[in-house]
Amino acid sequence: MSLAARVRALLEHRRILWLLVRRDLKVRYASSALGYVWTVLDPFMMILIYWFVFSVIFHGRDVGEEPYILYLAFGQLAWQWFNGSVNDTTRALTSETRLVRSTRLPREMWVMKVVLSKGLEYLFSLPDIGIFMVATHTRLTWQTVYFPIGLALQTLLLTGIGLLVASLTVLVRDLARVVRILLRMAFYATPILYSVRNIDNALIRDLYALNPLTGILDLYRASVFPAEMAGWRNIGLATVITLLILALGARVFARLESPVLKEL
Repeated sequence: MSLAARVRALLEHRRILWLLVRRDLKVRYASSALGYVWTVLDPFMMILIYWFVFSVIFHGRDVGEEPYILYLAFGQLAWQWFNGSVNDTTRALTSETRLVRSTRLPREMWVMKVVLSKGLEYLFSLPDIGIFMVATHTRLTWQTVYFPIGLALQTLLLTGIGLLVASLTVLVRDLARVVRILLRMAFYATPILYSVRNIDNALIRDLYALNPLTGILDLYRASVFPAEMAGWRNIGLATVITLLILALGARVFARLESPVLKEL
């Protein structure tokens, strides 16, 4: 099946995809006494902890833009979506083995279900940013219009990575452990706790630009930090690399579909 045909099949089954996303969210919230509150409270507490360590204990005034807690919030919330999606897509096919094998739904749907449900959790956690904006007396800028572009890019990036890891981890089960280790490393190699502009070494700044999350975070943070849009290089590279990863993920997923189904 060609790539265009796969995209058409996904569009034709978009209602089923939405039902699967809703099912995931209902199951996740139904098993918790506080339900949705945890979506806001969990990242809220993590942001406060990081802010206390870098701003109070180490007095890291040059770590990121001020107010630092707001700068940190944009990075932490986006990272939770990224980390949760990549981790869960390693199990996207193996956790739904019976449905993946017995239904004629596009298999990519099981990856997209994870990305979209985690993406909705990200949107549900955005009140944290609102709380910190009120606390720091910060206003949105007109550059908030770039925020949806960041959402679209991160969705495409996670879909591409998800298609890669979902298929490969079925054939190489130890890959799920490798992914978790790489994610721990990626957290510190991504400008979540700090700003790339505070790095003096130009070569290192260039290497950071190759991380697509760098440009995506610039788009998010531009909502209240206009300086994040000072240069378009990071965003341009993020767009190109995201599309390449998406194309690679779709290609690998399609090529491995037959052996994956046999393994399942």
